[in-house]
Order: sequence, then structure tokens, then C-alpha cells
Amino acid sequence: MLATVNGENGITLVINSAARDAGGFLTVNGQIKNSTDKDFTATSPWRGNELTTGGESVAGATLVDKAGKKRYYVLRDTDGRCLCTTGVSLVKSGASVPFFAQFPAPPASATEVDFSLPTFATATIKISG
Repeated sequence: MLATVNGENGITLVINSAARDAGGFLTVNGQIKNSTDKDFTATSPWRGNELTTGGESVAGATLVDKAGKKRYYVLRDTDGRCLCTTGVSLVKSGASVPFFAQFPAPPASATEVDFSLPTFATATIKISG
């Protein structure tokens, strides 16, 4: 686990990994946890400007390389869909929902980035690979 940050209404974002791959991408994986006694309806800020038919997504996530002074946004496919988890509209009480988001990889010299998803605190995470 790289980081755990709190969000609104008792929801927690857990980041398990941030790994580079040979294709020049960086994939962030984790879970959105609801440890409260009430179901949580996902908020549209999570999706950013995403327009999907699969419900909410985590396309509003960003990475910031503070040393390189650059912000990275979730990648899109040729149809404009995010390369990220979609269909996140409800996190039931006591449940966890896995998520991923794929970004262009920062330069190899960047070993740490700030991960942000609207409504959650920013998490500084280490990049592997």
C-alpha cells in the first residue's frame, strides 16, 4: 500500500500501486472503501469531463510531477473513453470497489508524484518500475 486518503462522508481511497510499463504508461491501482454504515453514491467530480454510458468513472484523477512541474491526466482511447475504472456509481456500506487509472508515464527521473481524485485529499505516492 502506497497511501490512504480520506474523502467525503467517510469514504477512503487506498492506493496500492503506481507502476510504469514498457509502453510508456503509468497505471495507478487501488480501492475505494466505504467503512460507514450507509451506502455511498459516487459523485460526478470523480469523472472529470468524462461522458460515459457506463456511469461514473475515476477519469477526473490527475498526477502531478512537482519536480518536473507537469500535470498528467487520465489517458483516453480513440473513442474518447478513459483508460480507467468506469461504472462506479455506488459503494455499498462496508464494501470496497477496485479502481485503476492509466496516465502517460512521467520521466524516469520522477520517482514520486501527487495523485488527486476530486473529493479526496491529495496523496504523494512512489512510482515503481
